[in-house]
Amino acid sequence: MAPWIRIVGAACALALCAAGAAQAQSQAQPQPRSAMVDVGGGVQLHVLETGTASNAPTIVLIPGWRLTASVWSHQLETFGRTHRVIAFDPRSQGDSTKTGEGDTPEQRARDYHAALETLHAGPIVLIGWSQGVQDVAAYVDQFGTDRIKAVVLVDSTISKGAADLPNVLPFAVRQFRLLPILAEAPREFTDGLMRAIISRPVTDAERAQLVDQGMKTPSAISQAMLIADLFGRDRSTALPKFKAPTLVIASGRSAELEAQKAMTAALPDGRIEVMPNAAHAVFVDDPETFERLVGEFLAKVGG
Repeated sequence: MAPWIRIVGAACALALCAAGAAQAQSQAQPQPRSAMVDVGGGVQLHVLETGTASNAPTIVLIPGWRLTASVWSHQLETFGRTHRVIAFDPRSQGDSTKTGEGDTPEQRARDYHAALETLHAGPIVLIGWSQGVQDVAAYVDQFGTDRIKAVVLVDSTISKGAADLPNVLPFAVRQFRLLPILAEAPREFTDGLMRAIISRPVTDAERAQLVDQGMKTPSAISQAMLIADLFGRDRSTALPKFKAPTLVIASGRSAELEAQKAMTAALPDGRIEVMPNAAHAVFVDDPETFERLVGEFLAKVGG
């Protein structure tokens, strides 16, 4: 389950606060290649791509709830120096097709599988963050790990579904109480969300861009997605199918840190790294450390 949702209610109250100190802008880099890929059923996924095909596996980046491929901009640049990198806007997010059907991790996994076939991605390293962790679990559950060289799960546990509700009832109540805020004040809610998941100072322009990305997903679809992610299927049954080496990267501030450690212990070949000073979007807060951890992991497992 996504740990940021535990604090977004409080963060929404800060939506009108002044932005943090501005960061110096990095030197301009070549823009990733942008494309639309048909995945069937009238749905097209927007993808960003860097790097070129080689003997190294393709790195696939899956973002969290309501966000887009561009949230991985630093990783697209860094990993693109050594690998082909593909980042997705999931269905109903970003510039991908908006649809009231199939807004679940299970269908999104099928979308990615179809897109990767079309893109001739070959062997892959699958990296999912937050909602993307549910998508990765759904992917492994349906397609196994034959083409997957390694997996990285970023700051979320794999949901145990509706059957686990009695064990997480206070958490569930908090999530359902947030849904009216999203429905009634979506931009303020989204601004609060970004303040909750990113702790490093960002400029007004950076935050506005993130908010604009989130606003591309209609509120009703956002609510349905959240429920399907957190309280849909029990995806923990996929854990034994994670035959590829799997790295869990957790925020040291996560309310789910112990649960992420327990999940790692249940993986056939799992290991965990904790980033103590980063919020939920660990790869945005501290991209250099995140990329070092992923790079060292891939070097160890031959990725």
